[in-house]
Amino acid sequence: MTTQPPTLEDVARVAGVSRATVSRVVNSVRNVDPKLRETVERAIADTGYVPNRAARSLVTRRTGGIALVVSEPERHVEAFTGGVFGDPFFGRVVEGVIAHLRPHGLHPLLMLVDSDEEREKLIPKLRQEQVSGVLLISLHPAEDPLPHVLTGAGVPTALFARPGRPAPVCYVDVAHQDGARLAAERLVRRGCHRIATIAGPAGTPAGQDRLAGFRDAMARRGYAYVAVAEGDFTEQGGERAMERLLAEDPALDGLFVANDLMAYGALTVLREAGKRVPEDVAVVGFDDSRVALSCRPRLTTVRQPVEAMGAAMARMVLERVADPALRAESVIFDPELVVRDSA
Repeated sequence: MTTQPPTLEDVARVAGVSRATVSRVVNSVRNVDPKLRETVERAIADTGYVPNRAARSLVTRRTGGIALVVSEPERHVEAFTGGVFGDPFFGRVVEGVIAHLRPHGLHPLLMLVDSDEEREKLIPKLRQEQVSGVLLISLHPAEDPLPHVLTGAGVPTALFARPGRPAPVCYVDVAHQDGARLAAERLVRRGCHRIATIAGPAGTPAGQDRLAGFRDAMARRGYAYVAVAEGDFTEQGGERAMERLLAEDPALDGLFVANDLMAYGALTVLREAGKRVPEDVAVVGFDDSRVALSCRPRLTTVRQPVEAMGAAMARMVLERVADPALRAESVIFDPELVVRDSA
């Protein structure tokens, strides 16, 4: 009679901990209590458990074992790649992902998905490339079917930003409304009276939340109306939105912009209109990307810890590659106001 080799469940039973805890120790996840780790390691020795190398090799046998998928509704390839790689925000996400994957001997395989046809091919392509998990950045999450497609196919997945439609999938995000409130408080403290905002796209959770948080904070401070112009998170979108706001109220003196790239565009228009920043118009952005430092004046902005968020995505996926039974997890990061010269 053949004796079955010990399993994760056997180790968990001997150690008196959950299967998930054993999985985290086996896969060298750092944030495990040292005493728990020691208990699990003793149980591994006592049971003679050997990690399933065949399963783990799905991750380690090739550098493309974890895919970084960037998803966008259909558009021309040049515009898609220019929009993604021209945004410094994306580079910060990748930095965080690589920082977590590199100690595991992994580097992400980049996949750009910009059409319904590409979305239909994604699962077969992942299998062909022997990809075990996906880090998903969806530029228009409200209409993106990929979170449901990936979870339905059993692919361990983590999203940057919450999905537009509820799905049993891991994600990281920042407390957008809290960040917008920080911006509102800064502008009010400066004594601004005619305050406006350049909002992100209405079809994105980030755009919705930042606008809702800003409006709520302003209303609580007695500002019944805040002029809004919607942008598209690009520099050009910020320029167009700023032109609309100035046409509506040339005397506006405070501005919250839903990301730094649009704030850069807004500053260009304000400068061309002869407005001094912050003397005539105080400006607060969102992200604290490298653009915030290249602005003149340097941009006061709401920081989200993008590198840490990218690392958390990678951690979630590796844990679920090792243990698919783990439930979906969300991690919400706190924003921080970074005060510079523009407000």
